[in-house]
Amino acid sequence: MGFEQYKKDFDRDGFVIVRNFLGKEEFQELKNNLDRYVREIVPGLPDADAFYHDRGRPETLKQMQHMGANDAYFDSYRGNRRWLELAQALLGEPVEANEPEWFNKPPNTDHPTPPHQDNYYFCLRPPSVITIWLALDPVGEENGCLRYVAGSHLRGVRSHSSSKILGFSQGITDFRDEDRARELKILLDPGDAVVHHGNTIHRAEPNRTTDRDRRAFAMVVQGISCRRDPEAFQRYSDAVKAQHEEMGLKTA
Repeated sequence: MGFEQYKKDFDRDGFVIVRNFLGKEEFQELKNNLDRYVREIVPGLPDADAFYHDRGRPETLKQMQHMGANDAYFDSYRGNRRWLELAQALLGEPVEANEPEWFNKPPNTDHPTPPHQDNYYFCLRPPSVITIWLALDPVGEENGCLRYVAGSHLRGVRSHSSSKILGFSQGITDFRDEDRARELKILLDPGDAVVHHGNTIHRAEPNRTTDRDRRAFAMVVQGISCRRDPEAFQRYSDAVKAQHEEMGLKTA
């Protein structure tokens, strides 16, 4: 069975869960290569490619970007047929994938993910873009599950401003009680994926556990109809650069 069965719910809610998205062997191969990347590649990366809560504590690694540019395995992963087929079924047009990313909320760290819309960062028109977010660990409310505002992708992009949170530099300025009332908590097992539209509002609480990571592997996939708004993207890029400079990050 293909992925077309998920499109109706995706179009209505702006997200959909795909249980057991990766089979056991493919999931283990991906995890093995992520472990290798963290062990062998991350120590030599510039600050902008690997974010830490505390760079002096390697166990607090929280985000990895530009993985395809730094490693052949993850460069080729953009062509993974299963990921592309899911994206094409949901977007209804041919697609292309961006570089993979990795996210974590390590235990004993008090850093939330601010409410935001990915396409505020991407600046794509039309917003025919999704993020496929694969759970690497059990994801529950205690260790910082994603929370989606159902149907928010149908209402355009909201105002954002600096969040002061590394890796999620911009957050929605007018996130309200009515948004929280429509939130749904996304609970996942390893190998499950949740897919969200680029305009879907989402956030996450901190990981409040003492011994459980909340790791995920993700790819942004966009329809071939997308075009980037150069002025909007330049404004966003300038804001990110200013934030990194303020935090003292080295980009090369």
